Amino acid sequence: MPETKRMQLVCPAGSLPALKAAVDNGADAVYLGFRDATNARNFPGLNFDDNEIVTALDYAHARGARVLLALNTYPQPDGWQRWTGAVDRAADLGLDAVIMADPGLLRYAAKRHPDLRLHLSVQASATNRHAIALYHEVFGIRQVVLPRVLSLSQVRAVVEASPVDVEVFGFGSLCIMVEGRCALSSYVTGESPNTCGVCSPAKAVRWEETPTGRQSRLGGVLIDRYREGEPAGYPTLCKGRFEVNGNVFYAMEEPTSLNILDILPELMKMGVAAVKVEGRQRSPAYVGQVTRMMRAAIDACAADPENYHPHPDWVAQLDRHSEGRTHTLGALHRSWQ
Repeated sequence: MPETKRMQLVCPAGSLPALKAAVDNGADAVYLGFRDATNARNFPGLNFDDNEIVTALDYAHARGARVLLALNTYPQPDGWQRWTGAVDRAADLGLDAVIMADPGLLRYAAKRHPDLRLHLSVQASATNRHAIALYHEVFGIRQVVLPRVLSLSQVRAVVEASPVDVEVFGFGSLCIMVEGRCALSSYVTGESPNTCGVCSPAKAVRWEETPTGRQSRLGGVLIDRYREGEPAGYPTLCKGRFEVNGNVFYAMEEPTSLNILDILPELMKMGVAAVKVEGRQRSPAYVGQVTRMMRAAIDACAADPENYHPHPDWVAQLDRHSEGRTHTLGALHRSWQ
């Protein structure tokens, strides 16, 4: 297991204002993407061009924060040059690390840019020490982001045996699928999130005002219908309400957010190197508020782990930004593993 260091807080940046909000509120690192399908948050209006990345690097580095690039989708044969070109751009721009999933692209990066720090994306779905060791030995990865399908005991086992630093998700939207292996939305949009960069491409989303309330469609499929005043989430198939045997409910997954504040001392004690906040598609206000609460919690836990308890205000503030206005430990709380 790598040497225990201060737990890092890694926060999302879908725009330059969001990046500044994260850095100003205590993020140790921020992660962003280029404005194309090479990243898994390929939404119109999000992400960075090269000039903005230079500005982002200057801003973050002047304040002691690092900038990571998410290059975490899977290139197809006809787009190989776009993905390798993105690796070259990352190296030329001086990004502090690149977060990647595709083995072929990892090999390209390791051979062409041996000094470029590589992190293994959650999209690679590396859930055991043997997979992580393989990526470390073959491609030289330095950090791994664990999928959100592991129990706390499984995370502990991975951390104890991992040859590289381990990063876990700490706050943000949950996904019931194994990251990197979901093609659900492609059945109605024609585009896989693993190759095109988004579960619900904006061109496939339609909002409708009806006599019974607002409703959303994805690729023509009715995803949800909302009562007056009810918060309307961005439509995804896995979090839609559907009629099953005459009952309408969240048939696959009810919207909620992961929040690890309750188990922060355990994660810190086992040697988790970094906690990641999800949400590059969210606003600068979300990024700033969540970063501030997570920073306060991590600092309080590091200062006195034996007497640490999540402050009610931290939890309340984070719940305001949670999907469904509630939170869960997700798979981490499973006691049967």
